[in-house]
Amino acid sequence: MPESGKNEFHKLNDENRRLRAAVEELSILNDIATTISSTLTLEQIIDLIVQKCIKHLEVEQGAVMLLDEKEQQGEFKTMIRKANSTHEVLPFRLDTQLTGWMITHNKPLLINDLSSDDRISVGSGENIPFHSILSVPLSLKGKMIGSINLFNKKGEEGFTDADKRLLTIIAAQSAHVIENARLSEEEKILQLMKEEMRLAYKIQMDLLPSVAPEIEGYDIAGKSIPAKTVGGDYFDFIRITPSCMCVCLGDVSGKGIPAALLMSNLQATLRGQVLQDQTPQACVKKSNLLLFKSTDMDKFATLFYGVLNTETHEFHYCNAGHNYPFLIRANGETLRLDVGGLVLGALEDFQFEESSIQFMPGDLLVIFSDGISEATNVRDEMFGEERLERLVAGKRGKTAVELIEVILEEVRDHAELTPQSDDMTLVVMKRS
Repeated sequence: MPESGKNEFHKLNDENRRLRAAVEELSILNDIATTISSTLTLEQIIDLIVQKCIKHLEVEQGAVMLLDEKEQQGEFKTMIRKANSTHEVLPFRLDTQLTGWMITHNKPLLINDLSSDDRISVGSGENIPFHSILSVPLSLKGKMIGSINLFNKKGEEGFTDADKRLLTIIAAQSAHVIENARLSEEEKILQLMKEEMRLAYKIQMDLLPSVAPEIEGYDIAGKSIPAKTVGGDYFDFIRITPSCMCVCLGDVSGKGIPAALLMSNLQATLRGQVLQDQTPQACVKKSNLLLFKSTDMDKFATLFYGVLNTETHEFHYCNAGHNYPFLIRANGETLRLDVGGLVLGALEDFQFEESSIQFMPGDLLVIFSDGISEATNVRDEMFGEERLERLVAGKRGKTAVELIEVILEEVRDHAELTPQSDDMTLVVMKRS
């Protein structure tokens, strides 16, 4: 064959090899694209990507590692590892060095002789079952979200630049799919959490009185608005005897789910004690002991607990570290109900005290949580108890329900655009 013919033959042969390689690359990418669907989970998608890489690039093992965004140091989390060999565990020293190198350099890493490459130092004498590594970053808009890692290329040639190019293309295509799947799973988790919080809110609201008690000669109402979906404020009306009714308002430490759980604990404890027909002092003392034994030392609750006798109109109460309620007499005199003791759960054995007042015609009692008095505005000014006292005195002619709404509206107006930072609870009791 003439020399020119040989050259032409070699050119055609090389072109044919390049075309076959290009067709094979397209086949691999199409295989991955058609296999992965939007209905698969994140783990299933990554599993398929690793399987295809192991098969088409002819390696012993593959792994996809994703950056854990919740970790401040940006640590990798191995999502999926597949192996076609007995070496199913990547040694810790190699694993940490590889992830560290990828985070630092954010570019492909190709090593065919691990023992002699100073980019990844495995140390002499260590039994490392890997001799070659090909690792490429998974990137979106210049931001690295993880890496695809292949180990031990089969055959003597080792990993080639063509392998690196192909895996880089696979990584670019896979990054979008992986990130979309991750966002989809996060959205599902968020929706599940929202639904659980909705159910928690419903359960908590069901624990509070749905309607106020109807007592001849009295107008009573209560309302609680949690700062989050659920909260730690609690109020209750519990009939003890036909002529005696318990009125209480509590505020447990913390907010959200932990506070709500402690609130339900307090409610169950109080209701158990109330039904034993004990005095306010005895009920609060026993509730303090039970709460102390069932909660951590940093958990506590304030509580105002009172018992109204609807025949004698005596009101016996015990205030366990709570904001002092206002009792505004018909003649305008204001009393603060402050007798009681420490917050519940602080000390195991504390001698609480109780006191009593005579509920006279025209008297008005307002029990509130600190979410009312300590509501702040953009200038960090609190609503304050003095403002609350003036407001109640000026609106005392309204019904209990109306007065609660007036107070809440004034607090919201004071706060302006400042988000509610604490649970707000009110109980109003009037004698006509």
